[in-house]
Amino acid sequence: MRVALVGATGMVGSEMIKVLEESTLKITDFVPVASAKSIGKQVRFKGDSYACVGLETAVEMQPEIALFSAGGSVSLEWAPKFAAHGTYVVDNSSAWRMDKNTPLVVPEINASTLTADDHIIANPNCSTIQLVMALKPIHEKYGIKRLIISTYQSVSGTGYKAMNQLEAERKGDKTEMAYPHAIDKNCIPHCDVFMDNGYTKEEMKMVNETRKILGDDSIRITATAVRVPVDGGHSESINLELHKPFNLEQITQDLASMPGVVIQDDVTNNVYPMPLMAKGKNEVFIGRIRRDESADNALNMWIVADNLRKGAATNAVQIAEYLTANNLIQTKTIA
Repeated sequence: MRVALVGATGMVGSEMIKVLEESTLKITDFVPVASAKSIGKQVRFKGDSYACVGLETAVEMQPEIALFSAGGSVSLEWAPKFAAHGTYVVDNSSAWRMDKNTPLVVPEINASTLTADDHIIANPNCSTIQLVMALKPIHEKYGIKRLIISTYQSVSGTGYKAMNQLEAERKGDKTEMAYPHAIDKNCIPHCDVFMDNGYTKEEMKMVNETRKILGDDSIRITATAVRVPVDGGHSESINLELHKPFNLEQITQDLASMPGVVIQDDVTNNVYPMPLMAKGKNEVFIGRIRRDESADNALNMWIVADNLRKGAATNAVQIAEYLTANNLIQTKTIA
């Protein structure tokens, strides 16, 4: 099977290479794809070196799967060109997420809706992925009435430029700024661009994508997204108001039974999820599960995941694995 990786030299692309090396995909031909300035650059995959090619060359090679992590404008232009050649595109940008004809997929939740006709599949926002992994079993049983989200997002979510800014500030060096303010020893309540309603694009992604993935536009959702001086892993404080009464122990059991979720909730021994411990792992970690004593049928929880793993690369590769495992992709003879 031929697999193309668009954006192979970026931060998420580099993580996708690691996840692909760990995956069940039987890749016989790996095609790293990069922008014009990086064509020819060598990328390592499973011990071998591969030269990056341009988008036109990659389309002509007709890969079975193309994983995209190169920005929305690239995805809007090139995903349909790959799809027209029969390639299945899993896109990590926001370009296709809210398109009514494009599936927005977290495999543990809604991969079963995919068909062989879905040649462009959207990978949700990193913060949304870990959120809905925690919401799905609760919503199925109790129904979510209202959701309040506060995020604590690592600089790795912005990319190499932000990582360099944080590192330089910690050393006391000058560097190009990814943010309008210093990030070291600081928190910036500003993820992505501000919109006319006063919310950022990141905050509204979580609102709209959560409703689409759970298939329920009636859920009332509000979010505040904050960038924090952490170099890997997003954290979320969640307040849920449910339609039905619940047993807290049962909620914890329901979450523990969710594939891909790990419960870390033993406050007596200071056990709770932290980005430092989630880094490099594919699971979503949940803790601090407790009843909200200020409202009826409400609870709080704390959710942590590696935003480059389950929040991006792992989820995309899991979609590709689902497509192949369920025979939705017919492999071609590689020339």
